[in-house]
Amino acid sequence: MAKRSCEFKTEVSQLLNLMIHSLYSNRDIFLRELIANAADAIDKARFDSLTDPAQARDWKISIGIDKEAKILTITDNGIGMTEQEVIDNVGTIAKSGTRAFLKMLEEKGTSAADMPEMIGQFGVGFYSAFMVASKVELRTKRSGSDAPAVCWSSTGEGSFEIESCDRTEPGTEIKMFLKDDAEMYLESWKLTGIIHKYSDYIEYPITVPEVKVDEDKKETVTEKTVNSQKAIWLRKPSEITEDEYKSFYTHISNFAGTNYLKPIHISAEGVSEFKALLFLPKEAPFNLLMPDIQKKGLQLYVKRVFITDECKALLPDYLRFVSGVVDSGDLPLNVSREILQDNPHIAKIEKTITSKILGELKKLIENDRENYDLFFTEFGKILKEGLHTDFTNAEKLKDLVLYGSMNTPEDKKITLAEYVSAMPENQPAIYYITGDKRESVESNPGLEYFRKQGYDVLFMTDPIDEWVMQSMNQYAKKNFVSITKDGLEIDGAEETVKAAAEKYGKILEYLKKEFEGKVSEVRFSVRLTESPCCLITEGSALAPHMERLFRAMNQAVPESKRILELNPEHPLIAALNDMAGDAENPDLKKYANVLWDQALLSEGSPIKDTAAFVKNVTELMLKGIGK
Repeated sequence: MAKRSCEFKTEVSQLLNLMIHSLYSNRDIFLRELIANAADAIDKARFDSLTDPAQARDWKISIGIDKEAKILTITDNGIGMTEQEVIDNVGTIAKSGTRAFLKMLEEKGTSAADMPEMIGQFGVGFYSAFMVASKVELRTKRSGSDAPAVCWSSTGEGSFEIESCDRTEPGTEIKMFLKDDAEMYLESWKLTGIIHKYSDYIEYPITVPEVKVDEDKKETVTEKTVNSQKAIWLRKPSEITEDEYKSFYTHISNFAGTNYLKPIHISAEGVSEFKALLFLPKEAPFNLLMPDIQKKGLQLYVKRVFITDECKALLPDYLRFVSGVVDSGDLPLNVSREILQDNPHIAKIEKTITSKILGELKKLIENDRENYDLFFTEFGKILKEGLHTDFTNAEKLKDLVLYGSMNTPEDKKITLAEYVSAMPENQPAIYYITGDKRESVESNPGLEYFRKQGYDVLFMTDPIDEWVMQSMNQYAKKNFVSITKDGLEIDGAEETVKAAAEKYGKILEYLKKEFEGKVSEVRFSVRLTESPCCLITEGSALAPHMERLFRAMNQAVPESKRILELNPEHPLIAALNDMAGDAENPDLKKYANVLWDQALLSEGSPIKDTAAFVKNVTELMLKGIGK
């Protein structure tokens, strides 16, 4: 292959410019990123060697130093790349990770001090080499392939060159021509310190040159392995330092720059034997709700042999924020990644892991409520998914969810157990209201009856809550009842409603005709104590805020008809009933429309014709003050 020059894609050029000119706060991480890439390459080659023993070799990562030429080299004997793979993965990346990284920096205004810690989670760690190098050369040969080796080189300034080369061993060599202000990375002690800090847990030996001087002052250069290589998940928790946990969490989670809340060790024996080290996160990464670039699942090893870094079957989807590694002693070494989903051993591991995580969350809510509240703020929306999808653990999950409520401060959330323990003895059910934010639900007139009775009402303001409540029937033998849906049972309501319909029959019949086709029913209710009216959703129909949410996502949702309920104790109803004696009164229609718009505004829904609403209110106000 003849040498040819190619232009970088726009996103890569922007990224390289950032690496070269902006990121100086913690340049040490370039070594972490390149070593992590080398380890991943060896993982892939090691996996291939399970079915092709000819590819097996003594896996290692070597670091070379040439002080005279100011060249630092990192070499692995992993999977390597073909020419096309070099172009796809190094030269002309146009994948979502690069664009997402740049977009995040632009939108969040992330400072230069924070950027280096975040590059790993976007799959663009290779470019960190340009933080310390004025030129980078990459020589690589694909393991198990007859394709010629490839040489890629660039100064990071808009283009790169690619050609074939004479490398014969499989793997990749990255040669960095260091900048003048990066010469400290030619010192073995400096490299060793960085490796101990970031890469000590890497399973493969990482070697750096060690210079020894004998009695005759003759120098001898040897390779020294500087990482412990002991899998952290096989060690006793008491032997692991906080820095080691943090370093491993950064590596395993791709959530660089974020902190973990709690490590969880699992050592299972008996029916299913495995060891695991999991992490509950403390802060949500930016890409938690971006499935295209979000890493899901746990890393899976079999007898310390890497199988896959995203075994989704090891965790239910509602626990996808958990990071970690599982090392099984039961699975065969040649297990296919494709059949993991249906493997019975995997199912047993998933059951154990799920139970352990939920148990740890229960301990956290009981013993460290402050940290649990922070955790739930970050991940509660995702955890709630399990209430609707994991029927086996639904009761455990009900103990873990938090909600705001009518009787609690805005900055506080309560558990279902706390709600039930505070219920008056005569309260028959757990009452809740759904909406898009606290401000809209706490002003809903439907709360008036419950406030008067001394009952609390849960505020469910996450978009997922309406969906979840379809399967949340009971807690502590108490039914869940929506206060804004049809079917609310209140003692004595039937007699009151019947008497009101007889007393104010004229306005009731008028509104039924006026709103025909707009509502499914107009009726009196005892759920109101202060407001003249409110809107109620029929049985299984979507709440109005959910309709708006689906339409915002361009989903076709039919508009459900509502029930208009009237307060027979409100003086406005009596006044309107008197006015309804003259059906030709032009003001009656205006009052009726204002009543309807008022009901919409009270529940947080927009009115369709604001100009008409303003006009009606203005005219009625002028008439009321005799103008």
